[in-house]
Amino acid sequence: MKKIYVGNLPWAATEADLRDLFGPFGSVASAAVVTDRETGRSRGFGFVEMDDGDADKAIQELDGRDFGGRPLRVNQAQEKRRREGGGGGGRW
Repeated sequence: MKKIYVGNLPWAATEADLRDLFGPFGSVASAAVVTDRETGRSRGFGFVEMDDGDADKAIQELDGRDFGGRPLRVNQAQEKRRREGGGGGGRW
């Protein structure tokens, strides 16, 4: 299973839109549009999970493709890096 980053999404894009966009390349295990915690509005990117072979094909075909008037950025998601020092605000 591969996690795919989908950037430069139109603000109105939904999880259903992501499923429809990636569906022709294989089975979509999950799709999520990331939203702002406070406003609930889209942050303009999301993630899709698919089987490895299907994910590679989708990345190749969809990266740079116009979606809702915007060129998508599609690539394999990178693991979220943890901050050094535990993120305690720099206090001693």
